[in-house]
Amino acid sequence: MSRLRAVSLVLLVIVLVATVGGYWYARPLLLTGTGYAAHNACALQEIAGRSDPEDDLPPNPLVPLLSSDVDENGASSSVLGILSTQRAWATHGYGCTLADERPELDDPTAVTASGNPFADASRPAPDPAVETAVDTAFGQDLPPQEQEDLGTRAVVVLQDGELVAERYADGFDRETPQLGWSMAKSVTNLLVGRLVMQDAVGLEDDHLRPEWDDGRGEITIRNLLQMTSGLAWDETYALGTPITRMLYLEEDMGSYVASQDLEHEPGEYFEYSSGSTTLLCSILTERSGTGADLPRQEVFAPLGLGSAVLEPDGSGTPVCSSYMWATPLDWAAVGQFALQDGVWDEERLLPQGWIEESTTPASVADDGQAYGSGWWVNSRPDGSPVHPELPEDAYFAQGHDGQSITVVPSQGLVVVRMGFTPTRDDDRSVRLAADLVEAVR
Repeated sequence: MSRLRAVSLVLLVIVLVATVGGYWYARPLLLTGTGYAAHNACALQEIAGRSDPEDDLPPNPLVPLLSSDVDENGASSSVLGILSTQRAWATHGYGCTLADERPELDDPTAVTASGNPFADASRPAPDPAVETAVDTAFGQDLPPQEQEDLGTRAVVVLQDGELVAERYADGFDRETPQLGWSMAKSVTNLLVGRLVMQDAVGLEDDHLRPEWDDGRGEITIRNLLQMTSGLAWDETYALGTPITRMLYLEEDMGSYVASQDLEHEPGEYFEYSSGSTTLLCSILTERSGTGADLPRQEVFAPLGLGSAVLEPDGSGTPVCSSYMWATPLDWAAVGQFALQDGVWDEERLLPQGWIEESTTPASVADDGQAYGSGWWVNSRPDGSPVHPELPEDAYFAQGHDGQSITVVPSQGLVVVRMGFTPTRDDDRSVRLAADLVEAVR
């Protein structure tokens, strides 16, 4: 073999090794991208009835390299059609699950809109002051590109239990379910309240996992609700962080979160954690013996949330941190149920005072956070307001890309804003609620 040929062969081997090594180094990032794309494409078809999955992909250099195929069983996505393939399986009533194999799930409880006064509510007569507030929420004062960046897709407003405003962007209507992302955490609060009322669980229950024979055994249901479990977590959506691994690389998300080390004493440190909420739902399903159907049985059916879907992971645990879909009117019903302290159709479904307790800021080491038990609140533990332009008693369900339910008990207001706002800092949801407070006084 000539020296030149030998050198060329060595260089080729080096290039191949570098290429393969580079791929395996980047593979978790690539799987995050293909997992997001597969789940998104599957859910938009199965739940929302939409055929434009690219409109819900965040800005990312990887996006042009992604290829998604949708079929009657769900969707798969890969890089360049061959690398890092991920599969999302569609199951009626449960949406889509990212997993190597189709999950085995029980038949879903039938949920109808019976008993939900907002499901077929008459469209409200326009009120000029209210319509002006909604105009601003849709960015009608902005240039076209900024309006597109704002990305408001729906606004629904209730006052004193009546629909007073409802508007949708092109391509959306009152029948289109939309993903609430972390607004699901507030629904999880309602789910816990239902089980507490039935004495199925208690807020101070501890030793929640059989493998927790160390300090983690002191973690309580309340700690998980208030995100004070002390479990190590990083909510940053980046390569190798717990949140991206949980959502896109782990089929049993609850067990993955439970495996995290104890970084702080339970109850002494607040750390925002989608892991805490999903772990909590894995515990709730295990203790109730219900599985993925639990949200349908305990929240969706009693409230008549006929559009609502909470998607499970590969083990059957509802991904209560992130994956609930519902129409904006059904999201508004969630806010109204909270405003009514868990009374629905004249029946008490939550313990009396549950919402007041849940929307009281948890005082943890003066961290300045304004978080209760699954709800963000407008008053910090030291009494200072988060949003001075809103009444002190306001509280919020909030989700990625600008999803929000704002509840203002003193004004009888429930304000829902849905959209896709990945690049703009201000989605105008707080301004919308403040403008409406002034408009309805």
